[in-house]
Amino acid sequence: MNKRLSWFLAGGLLVALLLAGVVSNFASSSPDGLDATARDGCTFNENDEITGGTCMVQQEQDHQMADSPLADYGIKGIDNPYLSTGLAGVAGVLVTFAVGAGAFWLVRRREDGTTVARSTSETGAGA
Repeated sequence: MNKRLSWFLAGGLLVALLLAGVVSNFASSSPDGLDATARDGCTFNENDEITGGTCMVQQEQDHQMADSPLADYGIKGIDNPYLSTGLAGVAGVLVTFAVGAGAFWLVRRREDGTTVARSTSETGAGA
């Protein structure tokens, strides 16, 4: 990998980390279109608990991942909401970057000019 590409990737990663870690705290806390549609038909109290009606959210509660470490766009166990949201965003960027880098590493070109993942026409499969 040449030096120019390395600087480009590092700069892109830095921008993504800054956006996820800082700007994510300024995102709207209002429900988006999907959340609003899923809540249609139910009534909620001030603690955002369902008090009546029928809606898709009632069925979702059986499948919620509230016990997961990154539930509700934050890190479980961190009381500061800004820090929790920022760290969750940074963790998401780093995991996504690692998965992408791993995928590119798997299909990289070898020194002899071949790729690790060959197409079906090269292997004779599918013919």
